[in-house]
This record gives sequence, structure tokens and C-alpha cells, in this order.
Amino acid sequence: MQLEAVTGSCLCGSVKFEIKPPFSGFRYCHCRRCQKATGSSHASNVFVPQGQIAWLAGEALISRFDLPGAKRFSVWFCSRCGSRVPHKIRERDDYLVPAGLLDNDPVIRPENSIFWGSKAPWYVEPREIPKFTEYT
Repeated sequence: MQLEAVTGSCLCGSVKFEIKPPFSGFRYCHCRRCQKATGSSHASNVFVPQGQIAWLAGEALISRFDLPGAKRFSVWFCSRCGSRVPHKIRERDDYLVPAGLLDNDPVIRPENSIFWGSKAPWYVEPREIPKFTEYT
């Protein structure tokens, strides 16, 4: 099966990019930093080798925050809408791509959850709660 490139963008659509498989991984991260950065129980991150990402629009709109004292943690975001955008992981050759930005299925599936010991105390496994197709 030939894997195809996947496009993505920020919430306002100003920052656009394309990633090309194969990808390095897909993980859910439950660390406190990712909880704070996403405002959610965990981050859903696809890892992409540096040569397999291309900026299609809005690269000049990207702002960066490096958490002081953190070895690898950075947040890159669109300066217009505030959405997180892909960023180069410090001291590595991979880019971290927030999976929610992707326009279509990257085919790869999450391999694991990391920092499980830091998971939010209110987090409930999705299979344990009712599901609805729209607002209730």
C-alpha cells in the first residue's frame, strides 16, 4: 500500500503544512506539561522525521515558547489563532505534529501512552463512557 502525504493546518488555516510517511511514531503523552499546553488530558502526537515535513503557508506566523529548564519541551503556535503547530523537537531530528491538526487519516495509530503515572485524575478511558455523534 502506497502511503500518501497528509496535510494539516492550524484552527484559522493560516499555517499549513504537509507530512510524508513513514512516520517515526504516534503517542499519547499524559505528562503535566502536555496537559497544560493542550488544556486536555493528554497530547496526541505524531512524530515525523525532519526531512518529511514541508510548510505550505504561514511559516512566518509561527511563534515559539521554550519552557525554561526543559530539555526538550517547546510549544510552537500560530500567532493569529493560538493553535499549536508542528515543531522541531530540541536535541532530536524529529518534528512533533499535534494529530488534531491533520486534515485526513495519517494511517498510523497510537502505539502507547507515555507518562501514564502523571495522567489527569479525572481521565476516563474513552471505551468506558457513552458516545454521541453531536452535542447532547
